[in-house]
Amino acid sequence: MSKQKITSFGEHIRGLREDAGLPLRKIAAQLDIDPSLLGKIERNERQATKEQIKKLAEIFKQDEHFLLSQNLSDQIAYKILEEESDIDILKVAEEKVNYLKRKKNG
Repeated sequence: MSKQKITSFGEHIRGLREDAGLPLRKIAAQLDIDPSLLGKIERNERQATKEQIKKLAEIFKQDEHFLLSQNLSDQIAYKILEEESDIDILKVAEEKVNYLKRKKNG
């Protein structure tokens, strides 16, 4: 079993686009956004919206859940870096998610 290369969401999208040989402007047009905004998404300077991610999944024939997960994991990773938090914060977050799921399900 091969280990998947770790990349940011933006790097992954850029790789998909470049592998397909598609220019930035063409994908941006399909997303109905300015090419400069797509460039910022690819450079991780802006976050893609959920709708944009769903459309990217369609365009590149990718699993939508996988792309959404990649994007969310980026957001979490950047937040941890921004707050200069320890990675142990993920364990606390996991416990809170489990608590909130139990509370929601009664």
